[in-house]
Amino acid sequence: MSLPTPLARPESGTAPPGDTLAAAARFIGSEVYRGSSYGGWHPLRIPRVSTVMDLARAMGWLPRTRYLTSPRARPRALRLFHTPDYVAALQRAEASGAVSAEVRQRHNIGTSSNPVFPEMFRRPATSAGGTMLAAELVAASGGVVHVPGGGTHHAFPDSANGFCYLNDPVLCLKVLRRAGLRRIAYVDIDAHHCDGVEPAFAGDPGALMISVHEERRWPFTGALEDEAGGSGFNLPVPRGLNDTEMRAILQGLILPRLAAFRPEAVVLQCGSDALQEDPLSRLCLSNNAHVEVAVALRDSAPAVVVLGGGGYNPWSVARCWTSVWAALSGQHIPERLPPAAEAVLRGIVWPKARVGLDPPEHWFTTLRDAPREGEVRPEIGERLAVLARRPDPAG
Repeated sequence: MSLPTPLARPESGTAPPGDTLAAAARFIGSEVYRGSSYGGWHPLRIPRVSTVMDLARAMGWLPRTRYLTSPRARPRALRLFHTPDYVAALQRAEASGAVSAEVRQRHNIGTSSNPVFPEMFRRPATSAGGTMLAAELVAASGGVVHVPGGGTHHAFPDSANGFCYLNDPVLCLKVLRRAGLRRIAYVDIDAHHCDGVEPAFAGDPGALMISVHEERRWPFTGALEDEAGGSGFNLPVPRGLNDTEMRAILQGLILPRLAAFRPEAVVLQCGSDALQEDPLSRLCLSNNAHVEVAVALRDSAPAVVVLGGGGYNPWSVARCWTSVWAALSGQHIPERLPPAAEAVLRGIVWPKARVGLDPPEHWFTTLRDAPREGEVRPEIGERLAVLARRPDPAG
């Protein structure tokens, strides 16, 4: 496996120019996601990462020089965050295809949210391996790496949680820290709060966490007043969050806090379940918002890792993360997709989709959504003002 051409490492908190980062951008993927499913009834029955790979290749945006195959993290490496007993339990569950009541109770696997399925260790271990590799690459030479198979931010050290068996964002951050980076930042724009990441770094003066998530949405954590031991900023947002409001959050919270913190590396969890078409949230972003955040964060630090995350509409996931990759790697997105890319989107099958869902034509022929602008509601402004009064994390 070839490593990216090293970039000159700038001073901490200063990113190289965007065109330099785009030229060095790398994509980490795997074939393990193709045909791998949590089961025919589960929200993660849909194709996601494999479609992003196919779509990016159809556009000519994923040459061999940019693509790296994700390694599968070894059990010992996963113990950087997870307990040995839990890692072993995942391996045994995959091998046997079943769990005991005791294991289900202790580790929360074999449940409706976190079912036993044939790749239940291999798939998350590959996601973890990809984000850990990305951390090693950017720690060594800077630049940006996109890992759409990453972003499983709910898992705990000894148990699965919220469709997440291994917490690859935490593992990514821990590898960055192990590589000698002292100031690391984590930004999460998934519709659901990162309840597995926050406690892993709460109170750490060398870590900054910012989470923007839907209020009164599972897992019902991440309240505005929750400061994560002084190192976190939680912004729960009301239903209907629009592009204008996300831009206000980016300019009024995320970028100022990153500028003050001056991180050596930023990890962005870019869950697409905040898009209007997603069935598991009630936010109303277009994928333009995700692209705007990803590009702004790419230019905010010398080393950047962009993960996937939630997303339960296969067309919106594919169009969003492929658009993010295009922006990160400096590609031009045409107004109309070429036939090969259109065929990828028309070939998606969503079994047991919501009754009445009739995919609109533009889901097949375009990548970028129409903008979803609007007013910045008073509660958004008020919450931003509360967070603006908070002191910067120590250190």
